[in-house]
Amino acid sequence: MTENPLVLIVEDEANIRDLVRTALRFHGFETGEAGNGAEALREARERRPGLILLDVMLPDLDGFEVCRRLRSGGDETPVIFLTARDTPSDTVTGLTLGGDDYVTKPFSIDALIARVRAVLRRASPKEADPVLRIADLELDESRWTVRRAGTDIELSPTEFRLLAFMMRNPGQVLTRAQLLENVWGWEHHGNAQVLETYVSYLRRKLDPLGPPLIHTKRGVGYALRG
Repeated sequence: MTENPLVLIVEDEANIRDLVRTALRFHGFETGEAGNGAEALREARERRPGLILLDVMLPDLDGFEVCRRLRSGGDETPVIFLTARDTPSDTVTGLTLGGDDYVTKPFSIDALIARVRAVLRRASPKEADPVLRIADLELDESRWTVRRAGTDIELSPTEFRLLAFMMRNPGQVLTRAQLLENVWGWEHHGNAQVLETYVSYLRRKLDPLGPPLIHTKRGVGYALRG
């Protein structure tokens, strides 16, 4: 018997379902599967998973409606939405409905496993304070809020994920490949420019409120430190 909880994979594309199932089992998770919303609701009721990977675009009920029905029925199982769209409105919808995280396709399997572990840690009753702090910067992963020097900062979903990953690894020089893999879920080749663009966005929002926190290691990547 594995110590990891059962993860319910709700995905109508069989190849993605198979890939995710294989990876989760390799990392010691039990898995269940559903190919549409109705099956997802039934499996969630009967198998009581520890976490649900929930595709937004399903052939009957969409993932948001599945989550809405789970929550209205008192089911608080953690949910990670899987979607081909990365828009603020989708993210807000998912989080408002009680989703715990949001992964955009195409995603890296390693990054997805890391998200699964992170959400399960947050859902544990023994989980520590969900607020990450570096100097006067605070990021609340449970509420998706960011403050610096007492001032609220509005971030896009991608900016938030990038900052959160850097704050989980304070002081470390994170390579461009690591950041792209864990935040975007892409292979790093040819995508360095998008990372540099989002680092620039973060600096524009954080630096006016205090000393620079994001430091460049030329030719390698970036580090977040106070």
